Amino acid sequence: MQSETIEKMAGVGAVSLWAAFHGWLGWLAILYVVCMMLDCITGTALAIKNKVWSSCKARQGLWHKGGCIIMICVGILMDILMGLLVNHVPGLELPMHYDMLITPVLLTWYITTELGSILENATAMGAPVPSALKNILETVHDAADKDEKKQ
Repeated sequence: MQSETIEKMAGVGAVSLWAAFHGWLGWLAILYVVCMMLDCITGTALAIKNKVWSSCKARQGLWHKGGCIIMICVGILMDILMGLLVNHVPGLELPMHYDMLITPVLLTWYITTELGSILENATAMGAPVPSALKNILETVHDAADKDEKKQ
């Protein structure tokens, strides 16, 4: 086998192993990374198509994505803190074991935001987009937004 093929197989295997080890939350994280990359690619393609590509605007988009990653890290830390408090405070017994709540809601919200941006980019490039797809994305995004506001 060629070394490129082995490297690709190793990369895919490593990502799959990581996601399998972290369960559904790991798959949500990978989905978010894929959506961020697709958004960057479609946004760049649209800017090049419209002849308005700007390195300054591209950097702003990357800073925005970096801030979103930081917010996900904050969500993970909040979940850890909540888990420590809820599961280990003496005398406090709840009928459930707290694991994760904030992180999956944040990831879902960011994923639907990225998917919406990809959808907008595809539409602006001339791709026909079914209205049902737009409605589904809006529904999931709104549901995640409602869950976030309840916390």
